Amino acid sequence: MHARKLVLMLMAAVLVVFCALPARAQQIPKIRVSWVVPQGNWASVLWEKKDLMRHVGKTYNVETIRFQGTPMMITALAAGELDVANLAFSSFSLAIQNPQMDDLRVIADEAGDGIGRTYSVEFFVLKDGPIKKVEDLKGKVVATVGAGSSVDIALRSMLRKHGLEEKRDYTMVEAGFANMKAMLVEKKVSLVPGVLPFSFDLAQVGNRLFTCKDALGPTQFIIWAARAGFLQKNRAVMVDFMEDSIRAARFFLDPKNQAEASNIAARVAKLQPSAFLGWAYTEKDVYKDPNMLPNLDGFQRAIDAQYQLGFLKAKIDVSKYSDLSIVKEAAARIK
Repeated sequence: MHARKLVLMLMAAVLVVFCALPARAQQIPKIRVSWVVPQGNWASVLWEKKDLMRHVGKTYNVETIRFQGTPMMITALAAGELDVANLAFSSFSLAIQNPQMDDLRVIADEAGDGIGRTYSVEFFVLKDGPIKKVEDLKGKVVATVGAGSSVDIALRSMLRKHGLEEKRDYTMVEAGFANMKAMLVEKKVSLVPGVLPFSFDLAQVGNRLFTCKDALGPTQFIIWAARAGFLQKNRAVMVDFMEDSIRAARFFLDPKNQAEASNIAARVAKLQPSAFLGWAYTEKDVYKDPNMLPNLDGFQRAIDAQYQLGFLKAKIDVSKYSDLSIVKEAAARIK
C-alpha cells in the first residue's frame, strides 16, 4: 500500500511538471519583427544564423514578418500586431506626426546611405544622352518611386539645390525600381533612381549624375523602431534580443564570412549566391553598423530635408524619439 501511494505521488509530480511546461513556454514573449527586402533588411537573414541566437527559446521567441511596404507596418504597430519595425526616415517621421504614434522610438540601425566609403543611392541618366548636369533636367521628365519616399526626398532636394522645382521646372512620374531601366532606355524619362541590386543593371546603360549623399550628405536611411510602452514592459528581453541581433550582424559583416553570408542571402531571396557575392555586406553595400548603433545626426538631417520640402507639418527633434540604451547595453555584452 505504501509503495502504491509512493508511485501515485511520483506520477502526480510528473504531471505537475509536464502541465507547467506549456505555461512556462507561453510566458516567453514573442517579438515580431518586420522586413521588406530579402538580404537588404536585417530581419530577413539574422535569425537564419540560429547558432548565434543564444537567447531564442530561453528569454524570447521571434517571428519575422514580411511586409510589402512601411504603411502597413505603421498600421500594424498602431494595432499592436508588430513590435519592431524597419522604417525609413520618411516613414518614421510621418508616423510620429500621427497623434497615436508619438511614442515611437528609434532603437537600432538598419541601413545608412553614403556613410564612409559605403554605397549611396544613385541617380542615372542615359549614356551619351543630352543630360550632363543637374540643370539640364529643366523641362524634362524624371522618375521617382513615390512622393515623399526617402529616395524621392533626396531627388527633390538635389534638384532644389540647383534651382529646379517640380511642376514649374520638371515633371515627375512614379514607377517601381524594376521598371526604371526600361523607362530610361526607352527615353520615357530623363533620370531614374537606382538602388542595389538594380543599380548594377542601370550602370550598363546609364551614367550616374549624382547620389543621395550629394543631396543629403551621409544619411541614416532606415532604422529599427518600437513603441515606448513595449520597450518599458520588455526591456530585459529586448536587451537579449538586441544582443543576438548584434552578434549575428557582426557575423554577416565579417569579410571572412562573405561566402556563407551570400549563401544565406541567396536562400532567403531565392537567387543564386553569385547575385550577392562580392558586394553584399561589404563597402559596396549600404552601411550597416556592427553595433547596430544608428547615426542620429544623419537621421535628423534627412528628416529636416523632408520638412523643408513640405512633407511634414512641423519639425521633429529626433533625440526626443530615440532610445539607444538597449542597443548600447547589448553591444557592451559582446566581446
